[in-house]
Amino acid sequence: MATLTRTDFNFPGQTGVYHGKVRDVYSVDGNNLLVMVATDRISAFDVILPKGIPFKGQVLNQIATYFLEATADLVPNWRLATPDPMVTVGYRCEGFPVEMIIRGYLTGSAWREYAAGARELCGVKLPDGMRENERFPEPIITPTTKAAEGHDENISREEDYKQMEEYTRALFARGTEMAREKGLILVDTKYEFGKRDGKVILIDEIHTPDSSRYFYAEGYEERFEKGLP
Repeated sequence: MATLTRTDFNFPGQTGVYHGKVRDVYSVDGNNLLVMVATDRISAFDVILPKGIPFKGQVLNQIATYFLEATADLVPNWRLATPDPMVTVGYRCEGFPVEMIIRGYLTGSAWREYAAGARELCGVKLPDGMRENERFPEPIITPTTKAAEGHDENISREEDYKQMEEYTRALFARGTEMAREKGLILVDTKYEFGKRDGKVILIDEIHTPDSSRYFYAEGYEERFEKGLP
């Protein structure tokens, strides 16, 4: 089956292009807009695999579009239009060099640190006696800095970070609710933000399998009680 693993467009008003691990991002309109093409490339542990997966790009892009539309009432985001299943067009924002990771359950790297004796993650104190895959009393935010690619906006104002935290909690609550309706648990995810016209804006994708971890709700309690994966 045909896959799209690379694009080489030349749009009117194009000023540049960046080929990422999965997406090809074109700058147009004097760098004011981005045309983001979700290809069928697969990246695992920062290695781009030699073959793509058919329809992967459009599935990824349409999931992201679905959730950006479903949360636009909570948080302003960068998206303007989805003219093709594999393409999103939106505003360029100056990104903050941080990923706002929010965790509802003790799993993955957080569990590995906890099992090694850590009782604090990014300044958040954790109780003793927790088990792998156990739900936190309240979701915790464990931000991480991003590797620099191009220009990132510094988080120079405390209110910017507070706004990002508020948006992160609101988005996670909405995502959790939407996952529950489909028989899923949104375990953890990450959000990225930027700034445009002095306002904090949600950028990139949200709640996709590339940026989030999900459990099946059915059987979770039983498996957790038995200590099963």
